[in-house]
Amino acid sequence: MPATRTATATSPARRRASDSEDRGGTVQSLTRALTIMNLLSAQEDGMTLTEVSRAAGLAPSTTHRLLTTLQQERFARFEGETMRWTVGVQAFAVGNAFLHNRDVGRTARPFLRRLVEETGETANLGIEDEGMTVYLGQVQSRQLMRAIAKPGGRVFMHSSSLGKAILSAMPAAEVARIARHRGLPVFTPRTLDDPGRLSRHLEEVRRQGFAVDDEEYAVGLRCVAAAVFDEAGAPVAALSVSGPAVRVTPERVAELGGTVRRMADEMTAELGGRRPAAG
Repeated sequence: MPATRTATATSPARRRASDSEDRGGTVQSLTRALTIMNLLSAQEDGMTLTEVSRAAGLAPSTTHRLLTTLQQERFARFEGETMRWTVGVQAFAVGNAFLHNRDVGRTARPFLRRLVEETGETANLGIEDEGMTVYLGQVQSRQLMRAIAKPGGRVFMHSSSLGKAILSAMPAAEVARIARHRGLPVFTPRTLDDPGRLSRHLEEVRRQGFAVDDEEYAVGLRCVAAAVFDEAGAPVAALSVSGPAVRVTPERVAELGGTVRRMADEMTAELGGRRPAAG
């Protein structure tokens, strides 16, 4: 005998509740809880129930249920003396896991591709390692004449736009230490081989937000770079575009600098970082 199936009717009220919980692939209660977490994270002194309710656009009773649930999972904390809600310790644990697992190289790939598409030049990712610039990634230009750097290759920081972008965001004492340790060897007549000149140049880089290698490492090659920052405002990497000087002309530098800085800022945000205030 074939098995029989018992149909279970769903009441209209339950269907409406289900619809309100899941619209367009999102769960409404989860979206509301995340909205509350974002609100709490933006207020160092916390928020009262009324303040959270108004800012989130939710009824006080709904807000209280969500806050209580977040409190039970330690994502939110209630201060009885001040009657204010703050971010809980579990939020820090989750955020800290992100910091440990973020992959600078993988995160940079779409930004490198966009740099090539927008500028037509080769895009590079570099990091600092033991006082040297290390090429971590590259997307090559489609032009016949193009700049190519082997991933893993190392160059002196003072002679590369990637290195100078990173140096400009470092404390002066660290820059001086690197200069003493690595020296300032000359590669072309344009190489900055004097500590005083390098220091003044880095001040300019900080002001404009991008660095330029004006044929300082190789004659006929010009590069423009901007630093990528972590959550403390420290440089973790830099993005650059590079190409022959006949194509990356001085007239294009400001435009390319703006593009590279924009991409670096977007990558900074993707990594959960922040660009430090100028000066």
